[in-house]
Amino acid sequence: MKLIAAMSGGVDSAVAAARAVEAGHEVIGVHLALSSNPQKYRSGARGCCTIEDSHDARRAADKIGIPFYIWDMAEEFHEGVVENFMSEYAAGRTPNPCLRCNEKIKFAAVLDRAKAMGFDGVVTGHYARTQINDQGKTLHRAIDPLKDQSYVLAVLTREQIDGAVFPLGDTEKVDIRKEAEARGLAVAQKPDSHDICFVPSGDNAGWLRDRLGSEVGPIVDQDGKKIGEHKGAYTYTIGQRNGLGLTVPTADGSPRFVLKIEPVSNTVVVGSREELAVTKMVGEKPIWCGPDALPGEHRGFVQVRAHGAPLDCTYFIEGDKLVAELDKPLLGLATGQAMVIYDKDRVVGSATICETA
Repeated sequence: MKLIAAMSGGVDSAVAAARAVEAGHEVIGVHLALSSNPQKYRSGARGCCTIEDSHDARRAADKIGIPFYIWDMAEEFHEGVVENFMSEYAAGRTPNPCLRCNEKIKFAAVLDRAKAMGFDGVVTGHYARTQINDQGKTLHRAIDPLKDQSYVLAVLTREQIDGAVFPLGDTEKVDIRKEAEARGLAVAQKPDSHDICFVPSGDNAGWLRDRLGSEVGPIVDQDGKKIGEHKGAYTYTIGQRNGLGLTVPTADGSPRFVLKIEPVSNTVVVGSREELAVTKMVGEKPIWCGPDALPGEHRGFVQVRAHGAPLDCTYFIEGDKLVAELDKPLLGLATGQAMVIYDKDRVVGSATICETA
């Protein structure tokens, strides 16, 4: 096959490209420039979108022996990921920009361009697996549970999964670094990226406050009694306990947690830990990573964070929504997060949480 290797400048994408070449594919390396001014994004060589990363990606491509190009995706990234991040927080939801980046940039924009250029698909360093069976090509968890990235890939459509190649899904990270050393790749011991790439300081609340303002608003209890003030409701997250700055303690001295964020009234609602409990989640705009979910109730697992535990659930379709009812309560679930349904290790699909109960 003719493949585009998306090369971030990190060890995973470098080894993925090398494996694709070894498998006999015709490969070219592409680094995605996600900002017209990389200095305003994360500093340091962290494996995503700095100047250093583009140099590391080029050196890896040279070592592997494949052509290398830089594609300017700054406009698409800002519109599809950065602006979405700001608007979701402004609406009182908690987004995951890595999901949006995979959906809008790494697979939608890149795969579309690759197909237009006559390529068959895109190879990346994500830790996930695909299988071809009587259901077509399906998405599955990686062998290494600590590195599994199927959660952030669950926004991919069947067509995008058909064009995706994940060579690392059957290998543990420690072995990838050893393989990179053996191949002579300079990025073998390069640290993994963790923070949001367009927030240089890692201070999400400060970054949002600089762009959305710092309008003071009330912090209230469940009865509506004001017990403190905040400087921007969007800088809080559901389940947050620390940094609330409350002026009225509870009668028994027990801690309070953020239960709700109301952006229209710029209000943060707090309450007890028990009031965080959720047993039902409703997701909008479902995406199926294989066959559409059949009518009726089904047993499976739901995951609501990138490295969160899989939670036993019953899931079903209700109108145009995906609903999951949990066997055991979950604490601190925010709207805007992704709910990903699994059938054992197979990704069934995902939706954006719009309601909890």
